[in-house]
Amino acid sequence: MRKDLPSIFHTVLTAAANNKMEVEAGMEVANTTTDSGVSDLPVTDSENDESQAAPNEKAPVRFGWVTGVMVRCMLNIWGVILFLRLSWITSQAGILLTWVIILMSVTVTSITTLSISAIATNGRVISGQSWMAIMTNYYILDGGAYFMISRSLGPEIGGPIGMVFSFANALACALNTVGFAEVVRDLLQDFGVVMVDAVNDVRIVGVITVTILLIISLAGMEWESKTQILFFIVLLVSFSNYLVGTVIPPSPEKQAQGIFGYHSEIFITNLKSDWRGTKNNFFQMFSIFFPSAIGILSGVNISGDLKDPATAIPKGTLVGIFWTTLSYLIISATVGACVVRDASGNVSDILTGNITDGCVGLGCNFGWNFTDCIQSQSCEYGLANNNKVLGQISGFYYLITAGVFAASLSSALGFLVSAPKVFQCLCRDNLYPYIGFFAKGYGKNNEPLRAYILCYIIAVAFILIGWRPSFHYYSKWTALFGAVISVVLMFLFSWWASIITFCIILFLFGYVNYNKPKVNWGSSVQAGTYNMALSYSVSLSGVEDHVKNFRPQCLVLTGPPNQRPALVDFVGSFTKHISLMICADIIMEQERQTRPQNATDWLVKWMNKRKVRSFYTPFMADSLRVGARHLLQASGLGKLKPNTLVLGFKANWRESSPENIEDYINTIYDTFDSNHCLCILRMMDGLDISDQCDFEVNKGFEPDESVENDDQQSPEKESVTADDISDKGSSDQIKTVFQNNQGKKTIDVYWIADDGGLTLLVPYLLTRRKRWRHSKVRVFIVGDEHNMEEGRNEMMALLRRFRLDFNDVIVMTDSEKRPNPKNLSRFVDSVAPFRLYDEQQEGVTVQELRQSTPWKITDKEFEAFKLKAERKVRLNEIIRRNSQNAALVLVSLPVPHSDCPSALYMAWLDTLTCGLHCPVVLIRGNQQNVLTFYCQ
Repeated sequence: MRKDLPSIFHTVLTAAANNKMEVEAGMEVANTTTDSGVSDLPVTDSENDESQAAPNEKAPVRFGWVTGVMVRCMLNIWGVILFLRLSWITSQAGILLTWVIILMSVTVTSITTLSISAIATNGRVISGQSWMAIMTNYYILDGGAYFMISRSLGPEIGGPIGMVFSFANALACALNTVGFAEVVRDLLQDFGVVMVDAVNDVRIVGVITVTILLIISLAGMEWESKTQILFFIVLLVSFSNYLVGTVIPPSPEKQAQGIFGYHSEIFITNLKSDWRGTKNNFFQMFSIFFPSAIGILSGVNISGDLKDPATAIPKGTLVGIFWTTLSYLIISATVGACVVRDASGNVSDILTGNITDGCVGLGCNFGWNFTDCIQSQSCEYGLANNNKVLGQISGFYYLITAGVFAASLSSALGFLVSAPKVFQCLCRDNLYPYIGFFAKGYGKNNEPLRAYILCYIIAVAFILIGWRPSFHYYSKWTALFGAVISVVLMFLFSWWASIITFCIILFLFGYVNYNKPKVNWGSSVQAGTYNMALSYSVSLSGVEDHVKNFRPQCLVLTGPPNQRPALVDFVGSFTKHISLMICADIIMEQERQTRPQNATDWLVKWMNKRKVRSFYTPFMADSLRVGARHLLQASGLGKLKPNTLVLGFKANWRESSPENIEDYINTIYDTFDSNHCLCILRMMDGLDISDQCDFEVNKGFEPDESVENDDQQSPEKESVTADDISDKGSSDQIKTVFQNNQGKKTIDVYWIADDGGLTLLVPYLLTRRKRWRHSKVRVFIVGDEHNMEEGRNEMMALLRRFRLDFNDVIVMTDSEKRPNPKNLSRFVDSVAPFRLYDEQQEGVTVQELRQSTPWKITDKEFEAFKLKAERKVRLNEIIRRNSQNAALVLVSLPVPHSDCPSALYMAWLDTLTCGLHCPVVLIRGNQQNVLTFYCQ
C-alpha cells in the first residue's frame, strides 16, 4: 500500500491543482480572521490557557524552508535503498538505465511537487510575525497533504486520503524501524552477540527504537528538529566518507572484493544492463527504486509548524529533490565506475604474471581471476552480489553503517511525527465517527499527543508481528501527465495492492459522500460543479425544445416551504431527479419588517433535511399576482425555466376579501396568458400548517385574515426570533400523505379535455416512484352510452401510442345529466353572498350597484354560466361516486373566461373538488404536446 500512495496522491493533487487555477480566477481563499483581526476558528484548550499567559511567553517553534522542508525531504528521500540497493540496481540495469530510472522517478515527484505548490500558494497565507498570525497560519495549512486535498477537492476525497495516508505513515514508521533493527541485529551477529534469536532480536531492538523515537516526539518539535539535523549531519559525513573512499587506492583485500577505483573499462562495461534472474527487468528495478524518491511530503505534513508554508513548501521541496537527485546520480555513476559486477573476495585469486588464458570477467584486466565463482555463479562480492558495496568502498566502513542508521531512523521519526499531525487534522474535521478523541492538541505547538500514542501502538504492533512491506511554474498538462503515469505505475508495481488501495479509498469516499458532513471549505469540487452547471446550461440554451425532452419544470407558490409541506412533497414526487422545481415565497409589504434575516438559509436547510430537490426563491411584491407574474417571467436560467405554475387551492375564499379573490384568479389568468401549465392542489384539511407553528404565514396565501387582524398582531408573534424559527424549521418535519406508501390505491384521472398530455404525464411520473409504484391509474373520459365501447377502445389505443401502461379506462356516459337538486342548491348557496341580485332591486340600475360592489355576480352573468355551473356540480357527483377511496384525483382544470366573475369561477373550482378525502389536483396544460406520440 505504501508504494501505491504516491500515485494516488499525485492523481488527487493534480485534480486539486487543476481546479485551483479556476477557483482563484474568481475568488480568493477566505481568510480565517475577521475584520477585527481576531480569529474566528475554534481554539483548543491549550490555546485558551496561553491566551491568559504573560505577553513575554515564548511563542511556538516555527521552521524555515531549510530545516522545516528541505532537510526533512532530503532525509526521507535518502533512505536505506540508497545504501543497500542502489549499487545492486546499477549492476542489473547498468548506469544508463539506472539514470533513466532515477530521472523517471524524479519526474513524477517533481510534477507532484508542482501540484502541491500550486495548492499551497492558493490564497493568502499569513507569516509568523505575531502570535495571532502564527495561530492563523497554523490553522490554514495544518494537516499537510490531507488539509490541502480536502480543502481543494472537498471532504469526500480528502477524508479517505487522509485516513489511508495517516495509517500508511504509521506503517512506514514500523517499516523503517524494522529496517534499522535488522541492520543492528546483523551488526551484533558480526560481533557474536545474540539476545534471543534472529527474529526476536529484531522485535526487541525495534520496540526499543520506536519507544525512543516516541519520547523524542513527545518532547516537542524543537527536539525532534534537532534530532533530524543530527541525522542530516551524519548522512553528509557518510556521503563524504564514501566519495573519499572512491579516490583512495584500493588495498588487495578491496580488489579481491571487486573494488578497483575509477577505471574507464569498468565504467563502460557497467553502462549496459546485465539482467540476472527470471524476474529482474527494468520495471522490477523501477518498482524497487521508486519508493526512495517519494519523501517529498515530509515538509508538507508539518506545514502547521512552518513560518511561511506558501514559500517554504515549494522552495524547500524542489531544492531537496534537486540535491537528492544529484546525489543518486553521482553515487550510481561513481560506484559503477569503481566496482566490477562479480568478485570472489578471495585474495588468492590474484593473477601472477601476465597469464590471462582462460580468465573470464572484467577482473582479468586488473590482475584478478574470478573465473571459478563467475562460472559457478557463486560470487559473493561485486556490484551484482553484495549489498554492502558502498561500505566496502568507503574510507571507513562503519560510517556507512552510521549513514544507514541515520537514514532509517530519520525516516521513522519523520513518519512518527507526520502521521499523528495529519490524523489530528482529520479528527478535528469530524468526518468519521469515534475519532474525535484524537483531535485534542497540547502545548504551544498544539502537539497531537494522543495521536502520537496511537501511531506508536500501531507501529509496535506491526513490529511485533514482523510486518514487511502562488506558484507560477505549474501547468495542468504536466500535472495530467504525471497523474496518468502515477496510475500506470501503481498497477505495474503491484496490481493487487493497487486494487485493494482503490477499494479502501472508494469505501471511505462513499462513507463521507453518504453522510455529507456539514462543512464548507470552498473546495474546487464546488467550483468545478459550478463551472460544469454553467457550461451545460449555456450549451443547453442552443438546443431547440423537443417533445421527447419535455419535463414539467415547476414554479411552486409555497410561501415558506415548511408551512406547506404537502404542496412541496406533491411536486417533489414527480420532479425529483428529473426536473426543475422552484419553491417561490412571495413576501408582502407587511412581512418585510418581521422576516428574519436568515430566513432563506434555514428554509433551504429545511428542504435539504426533507431531501427536497428544489431551489428556494423569496420575492418581495405588493400582491400575489404581481409576485407570481414577475416570477413567471424571470425565474430560471436559459432552458431551466419553469413551464408549470403550481399553487395551493384557496380554501378560505368565502371569507377572503374581494381583492384577494380577484388577485388569486388573475394569477390563474396570467399563467395561461404567459403560456404556462397550471396545477392547483387541494387538500381537504388544507395546505397550511402554520397553526401548528409559532411563526407567521405569508399573507399572499391562505389563511387570509382581515385588515384588522393584520394590524393587531400578537406580541408573541412579534417576539419570535430567527433562532426560534430556525430551530423549528429545521427540526419539525411534519409527514404528509405524499410521503406514505400508497399501496394499491388508485390514481384517478378525469380527462375532460386534451391539454397536450400533461394531465396524463403527471400520474405516469408519479407511478415511477417507489411509494406510488403499485398504484393503478384509472382514466375517466366523457362519452355517450351508445358509443361507450368505441370511445374506450379509442382511448386505450391512444394510451398505448403514448406508451402509458394505463389499462383501466372508464367512460362517463351520465355526465350530461342534471345534477342532484340538493347538490345544485348547495352550489347556489355558496355563491349567494357574491351575487348582486340586481333584478330584484327596483329603482336601482346595475351600473349604480356595480359602483359599490364591482366584484359581485349579476343575475345576467349567473344565468349565462348556469349550464357550465351545473356541469361542474354533476362532474363532482361522478368524482365522489367513483373516487372516494382513491389515493389521488386529477381533474382537468376549466379554462376561465374573461367575462366570468372571479367569485363564480372560484365557486366552480370549489364545487369540482369538494367532498373528497384524498388530495385533488386541478391540472391544465398549455396545449403544448408533452407526450412522445405527438411528435410521430
